[in-house]
Amino acid sequence: MMSVIQRVKQARVEVDGRITGQIGQGLLALVCAERGDTEAEADKLLAKMLKLRIFSDEAGKMNKSLQDVGGGLLVVSQFTLAADTRGGNRPSFTAAAAPDEGRRLYEYFVDQARAAHAQVQTGEFAADMQVHLVNDGPVTIPLRMEPQA
Repeated sequence: MMSVIQRVKQARVEVDGRITGQIGQGLLALVCAERGDTEAEADKLLAKMLKLRIFSDEAGKMNKSLQDVGGGLLVVSQFTLAADTRGGNRPSFTAAAAPDEGRRLYEYFVDQARAAHAQVQTGEFAADMQVHLVNDGPVTIPLRMEPQA
C-alpha cells in the first residue's frame, strides 16, 4: 500500500461541487492499494502516517507527529499512484488493486484511521474529485508498505 502525504495548512475535497471532506492544519493523504496488499500493509501505513514527525516543534524542528499536534487527516483514494510510466507515454495502472479490492482496503484504512485518530475526513472512492490544499512548507513525503512475501 502506498501514499503521498502532504503537510497542509488546510485542505478540502469536492465532488460535483459539494465538499466531502475538509481539514485545517494536518495531513492530506493520497492513498493507493496495490495488487497483493492486505490489511497488514494498511495498518503499517496508517501507523507510520500518524507517528511520522513532520510538524514543527517550538524550536522550528520537524519533531512532532500528526497526533502530537492534533491535526486533521484528509484521506483521498488515488489509484494513479500505482502508475508505471516506463513503457511509453501512457501510464499503466496494472499494479493497482482491482477496483473492488481497492475499495475494500481503502474503506478498511479509513475505518482504522477513524478508530485511531479524532479528526478524519475523506474524499469519495472512484469519484472525480477536486482536491484543494495549501501545502505547508512545502512538505510532501511518499510512503510505501510492501506486502509480506
